Amino acid sequence: MKRNKILNNEQIKRKLERMARQMLEDHYMEKELVLLGIKGQGVEVAKRLNDILNSIGKLKSRNESIELNKDNPLGSEIKCSINSEDISNKVVIVIDDVLNSGKTMIYSVKHVLDSEPKGVYTATLVDRIHRSFPVRADYCGLSLSTHVDQHISVVLNKKTEGKDAVYLEL
Repeated sequence: MKRNKILNNEQIKRKLERMARQMLEDHYMEKELVLLGIKGQGVEVAKRLNDILNSIGKLKSRNESIELNKDNPLGSEIKCSINSEDISNKVVIVIDDVLNSGKTMIYSVKHVLDSEPKGVYTATLVDRIHRSFPVRADYCGLSLSTHVDQHISVVLNKKTEGKDAVYLEL
């Protein structure tokens, strides 16, 4: 399998910083944002966005996670690290590393909507634009048109600084 690096460590940092600044600009009037990372790399993307938001502004943000079966979202319980009362009447941003068909994102958003938030937005590091579900990224690092047989691989190392990358696998 051939791998082409499409984003290096520095480019990923810049994309995440731009996304965080857009979030801050759009929601500066809020008391708190809830960043809800989808289990897997979405959790790491959410953590990094939360860290950036805390370093560049005074807007309080809360980093949480949501876990669901990505192949069969209705086949098992959706688990969220935050309870419904803490989402009610707050702005929630659901975050994943790659937006492909939109299935994982839309089921995550559906779960959040049951808690009656003030608003729900979506964020992704890479948007492949292969949607089968009516969802889009409100905050996106990179939009990339790919063939359906290609794969995007996101490597976000929690411990090894400088080794992050996004690859297009052919």
